[in-house]
Amino acid sequence: MTELVGKKALVTGATSGIGRAIAQSFAKAGAEVIVTGRRAEQGKETVELITGAGGVATFVQADLAEMAEVERLAEVVGEVDILANNAGYYPMVPTAALTPDEYQRIYDVNLRSAYFLTAAIAPRMAANGGGVIVNTSSIGARIGMPVAAAYSGTKAALESMTRSWAVEFGPSGVRVNAVCAGGVRTEALLAMVPEEFLQASSAPAPLGRVGTPEEIAEVVLFLASPRSSFVTGAVIVADGGYSVP
Repeated sequence: MTELVGKKALVTGATSGIGRAIAQSFAKAGAEVIVTGRRAEQGKETVELITGAGGVATFVQADLAEMAEVERLAEVVGEVDILANNAGYYPMVPTAALTPDEYQRIYDVNLRSAYFLTAAIAPRMAANGGGVIVNTSSIGARIGMPVAAAYSGTKAALESMTRSWAVEFGPSGVRVNAVCAGGVRTEALLAMVPEEFLQASSAPAPLGRVGTPEEIAEVVLFLASPRSSFVTGAVIVADGGYSVP
C-alpha cells in the first residue's frame, strides 16, 4: 500500500493501543510518521516496530496535559500533512470520586491538546493547499457510561469541534473527521477492567465481540487517505454496532 507515500503524519498517544496501530498503518501506507506520547520506552518500541517493518518513524516525547509541551510539540514537528489527535486519558471512576486535578487532566489531554495542536497545525496545512485531521472519539460521546462522565464529555466536545473545524478549514482544502471507537481490547483498558467484563459488555452488540486497535486504525487510515477525498465533518462509528438503537 502506497497511498500515503510522500506524506508526513503526526500521531498523538501513539505509544500503545489504538495510537500505535494508527502509526503503524500510516507507515505501512508509506507515510513518514512522528510518534508522540509521554512514555519514552513505549514510544521507542513503536518506532522500532515501524522501522523494523521497513517504515520511517521518529519519536518526540511530550506530555500533552502540559500546555507548554503541546506548544513545543507543534513547533518541533513543523508542517505535517496528517494529524491524528488520538491522545486520551480515561480514569474510570464515579463522578463523586473524581478529583478536580483528575478532571482537569482529562480535559487537558483529551480536548485542550487536540484543540491547540489543530490551531497550530491546520493553518499550516491550509497555507500548503490542504491536509487531513482525524480525531479519535468514543461511544462515550453517544451513550451513558456510569463511570466516565468527564471522559465522555470530552469526546462529545471533540466530535462537535470536528464538525466546526471541517467548516472552518474545508475551504482551504483541510479535511477534518473523527472515528468514534467502541470497546477495543487495549492494554490500558484491560488494566482497568477484567477481560470477562469487556467480553460481556460487548456481547449485546450486533457483532458480539470486542474490537481491536488495528480495526480502528483501518478506519483512521481510510479517513487520512485520498480514498475519502469527499468526506469531511463526518464521525464514523466503529463499535461493532454497540450504539445502534
